[in-house]
Amino acid sequence: MATETTQKHVIDPSHSEVTFQVRHLLTRVGGRFSKFEGSVDFNEAAPERSTVTVSIDASSIDTSEPNRDQHLRTADFFDVAAYPTLTFVSRTIVRAGEGRFDVHGALTIHGVTKEIVLPMSFLGKARDPWGNSRLGFEGDVTISRKDFGLNWNAALEAGGFLVGDDVKISLSIQAVQQQ
Repeated sequence: MATETTQKHVIDPSHSEVTFQVRHLLTRVGGRFSKFEGSVDFNEAAPERSTVTVSIDASSIDTSEPNRDQHLRTADFFDVAAYPTLTFVSRTIVRAGEGRFDVHGALTIHGVTKEIVLPMSFLGKARDPWGNSRLGFEGDVTISRKDFGLNWNAALEAGGFLVGDDVKISLSIQAVQQQ
């Protein structure tokens, strides 16, 4: 039976991930952020009354290539000295089908805030072996990095550019209910 109240859940980073993909020359290159936190205030009976907040440590970017990661931390891209966090704060949640929701909210990257719609799937709830109640969510969204002031690129001799504009962000979130 669904509860009528909103329950606070904290994102469990050891069982969650924030990953991304972007075109580099011919193929897609992926990466992840290893440090993030957030909460899901979840109302099971009325999910549209729920809220989501996420904060990502921009310096935790990891593409499995240390030199590229260091470049991504500079003013050419994330400028982590000036903009240490990426954030998402939900504004409204709209049901988009059975177990699917469009989470409308403010995404801030590189000091620029844009309204986005993050399609998410509710994977359900379960109790872990220690008796904690957990929720699962997954979703993907594609944004233009240039919308957030991440404009660095290199022109290619044959035409075009080294780095694509579109970045696919994928979230797999497991959140633990707080007492």
